Amino acid sequence: MPREVHVVDHPLVQHKLSIMRRKETSTGSFRRLLREISMLLGYEVTRDMPVSLERIETPLMPMDAPVLDGKKVVIVSIMRAGDGIRDGMLEILPSARVGHIGLFRDPETLQPVEYFFKMPSDMEDRDVIVCDPMLATGNSAVAAIERIKKLGPRSIKFVCLLAAPEGVATLHDAHPDVALYTPAIDERLNDHGYILPGLGDAGDRLFGTK
Repeated sequence: MPREVHVVDHPLVQHKLSIMRRKETSTGSFRRLLREISMLLGYEVTRDMPVSLERIETPLMPMDAPVLDGKKVVIVSIMRAGDGIRDGMLEILPSARVGHIGLFRDPETLQPVEYFFKMPSDMEDRDVIVCDPMLATGNSAVAAIERIKKLGPRSIKFVCLLAAPEGVATLHDAHPDVALYTPAIDERLNDHGYILPGLGDAGDRLFGTK
């Protein structure tokens, strides 16, 4: 089965990501930049969405115009840091449904522990975009996608701000059918499961916590 990795190397995305990596970047700037990058990532991740033709009336004449085919997109945030990407995605997909998965990483085992799960009631035949800024060990992404697959969506894609090679391997070993979209695949994980060189804890930087 395919193991798709799309590295979004657009200069605007790369420039904004570099500013986010700087340790002196403020919480407000980090939040704004994440929203801006997320809109650009949303453009890329929806590039192959199916369309059908619908008869419409322009002010001058009728025409067959392309519209999105099928049920609407569901944006799923892996809380809490995923909310930053979700907000940017909603700027360009304002009618999308939204789901949330609450996971935290056990500091000893680095395994995900679920504490919240809320999805739209009709997930069948929808296209799902799962959002989490950091794909580090990949364990949270794998757990989230396993839960979502049980609801029968038409497709699932995973979007993150940074990925580690270890996380990419873990995700695609478990879910080779899920395409990954990210601006950067960094060098490696450290002993605490943080991406290097990375940008620190995305949730803390997004919300101004420690």
